[in-house]
Amino acid sequence: MRRFGTQAGCTERDGELGHKICRLLAVLILTAVVAVCIPMTVPRLMGYEVYVVVSGSMEPAIPIGSALYVEAAAPEEVAPGDVIAFYDGGAVITHRVVENHIVEGEFITKGDANAKNDMTPVPYGALIGRMSRSVPCLGNVMAVCSGTNGKIYLACGVAGAVMLLWVGNLLGNVRNGKLRG
Repeated sequence: MRRFGTQAGCTERDGELGHKICRLLAVLILTAVVAVCIPMTVPRLMGYEVYVVVSGSMEPAIPIGSALYVEAAAPEEVAPGDVIAFYDGGAVITHRVVENHIVEGEFITKGDANAKNDMTPVPYGALIGRMSRSVPCLGNVMAVCSGTNGKIYLACGVAGAVMLLWVGNLLGNVRNGKLRG
């Protein structure tokens, strides 16, 4: 085996192994970053609104920390049993439809964990849409990643992956004999 006169004293085999490890780690980090970002971005491009459940009114069907994907729906097409998202003051609420009063233009709703129907009917104008899917725990991840610290973590992950690729290329150059001392 030929030894190169680099300052680190790397051999061809060391450079090749280091190159492969750095590339693998970079790919794993970038895959993780993309995997975290896809559920937050792609559904929005497809017309869905994405929300995070912060209260237990829909448990056990929809636990706290779930991600909700809500699609637009005509109020007249919403049926009893559908889960809808709607505005209530400044908050977004997700409850199940008990009755759809088409003539009055309002829904009677209820949280699954609540004993009684909601006291105030939901006017059609407050409807955001009908829940298409919920994914337990994903909302917690999305909440962290959409905050300032989460964005910093994601940016650091990308920067770290880029640095690993750079180091891997340096080690690959050692392997190919391009860095001779």
